[in-house]
Amino acid sequence: MSIEDLHLNLCNLSSEDYNGLKVLMDAVYNDIGGAWPRETIDKLISEFPDGQLAIKDGDRIIGVALTVLVDYDTFSNPHKYDDLIGTREVILHNKEGDALYGLDVLIDPAYRGYRLGRRLYEARKDLCRSMNLRAILAGGRIPNYYLHANDLSPTEYLDKVSRKEIHDPILSFQLANDFLVKRLLRKYLPEDERSMGYATLLEWNNILFEPAERVLQSRKSQVRVGAVQWQMREFASVEQVLQQVEFYVDAIADYQSDFAVLPELFNTPLMGLTDQTNQVEAIQFLAGFTERFKTEISRMAVSYNINIVAGSMVEHGEDGRLYNVSYLCHRDGEIEKQAKLHITPQERRDWVVDGGDQLQVFETDAGRVGILICYDVEFPELPRLLAEQDMDILFVPFWTDTKNSYLRVRHCAQARAIENECYVVVCGSVGNVPSIENLDIQYAQSAVFSPSDFSFPHDAVLSETTPNTEMVMFSDLDLKRLKIVRSEGSVTNLKDRRKDLFDLRWRDWSWKSS
Repeated sequence: MSIEDLHLNLCNLSSEDYNGLKVLMDAVYNDIGGAWPRETIDKLISEFPDGQLAIKDGDRIIGVALTVLVDYDTFSNPHKYDDLIGTREVILHNKEGDALYGLDVLIDPAYRGYRLGRRLYEARKDLCRSMNLRAILAGGRIPNYYLHANDLSPTEYLDKVSRKEIHDPILSFQLANDFLVKRLLRKYLPEDERSMGYATLLEWNNILFEPAERVLQSRKSQVRVGAVQWQMREFASVEQVLQQVEFYVDAIADYQSDFAVLPELFNTPLMGLTDQTNQVEAIQFLAGFTERFKTEISRMAVSYNINIVAGSMVEHGEDGRLYNVSYLCHRDGEIEKQAKLHITPQERRDWVVDGGDQLQVFETDAGRVGILICYDVEFPELPRLLAEQDMDILFVPFWTDTKNSYLRVRHCAQARAIENECYVVVCGSVGNVPSIENLDIQYAQSAVFSPSDFSFPHDAVLSETTPNTEMVMFSDLDLKRLKIVRSEGSVTNLKDRRKDLFDLRWRDWSWKSS
């Protein structure tokens, strides 16, 4: 057959297609009874037309996938094929079911080699997603088992097929299409002599499934982030800094953003309001403004209906020590915080800042997020711990002086996005303020990084600013793409970790997850 002569069309079956369907089923299922009666097919089409898929070459039916709805809890447990069949060969379709059950997939032998079965399976997966169903289940025959029954138990046969030491025309195909074998079914179809009555219970999970009771409460899947590449400048008062912050929050909220992000230590120019001879006293002076900033930025989050990652500010802890802390001001008024855990030599030497001791994933109305301040992103253990708590977006407010310092943050952030299959937003400050100690120079190019796979930009950079220019950067993040890449990506870093060889634990597990 010449490929130029093919005229393929994927469509739903109709009652008028029965004669062509019968020819196909009689040819493929000659060993187990051939085609279903017309009444069975007509009823199936009537009850669930979207589930009956066909591929035609012109008017000829060359591929078919028959499907019903079932209760997942019932059919994800051991069952027999007869459990799907009522009296008079009526296939039992449960219109209230929460899973698809694949009854049959068959391809005309003359058309094998064109991956038509894969087309039908992809169409089934699309149907499962569009109907918000939990999974696709199927009882899969193992028609080559009879050739090995004298030497292998059924479970040994399944293992060898999964390792590609043996080819089974059905099971090998199912495994290649992302189905998992949940269990072995005994006496599933007794008349199937080639499978010796055995079958596999196969499952494909819909990772986008949302239970019905949670649909109205579900988080957004499309999230917009606005990040401020902040210009460090001299300020005459706290009010001037807050006025500048509110200007940006207002502008970002006007674009219906879900998050506004500020850089690390964005209010540090206020140190210019005091004597800087003693840097420890100057940074302590700056910490005295933090409570007011926290209150005012939280007010902005509520007033402008936006979640604000308030960069970071220095804070007096309950123990009297100084910490570098980022505040997440939710638009519902809640305030949460994440302290910087790894302190740079400059912070420790000049300001006597201490590192925090807790790591947290924050639940927001626009995804699960983590915050790591600047230097922390250079330690891969921290984002991995957050990823194990299903983090979607990692925010990294930073402050770097030179390009090589900036590139350490950038390259590590890009690696974290790939390793942990998440979005990473880095947001920094620019400008030169020679009159203030430690603010002589700044270098930044804020950006949003993604995993590196087909559904993301070719360079895994969603957005980036012009270097060393005060501006706002916007980026739209699709959280559904994260779910898909984690389950079905070209590589699946999180899923493929060798936990049999290594693991990662927080010491004493003083881990906190909101």
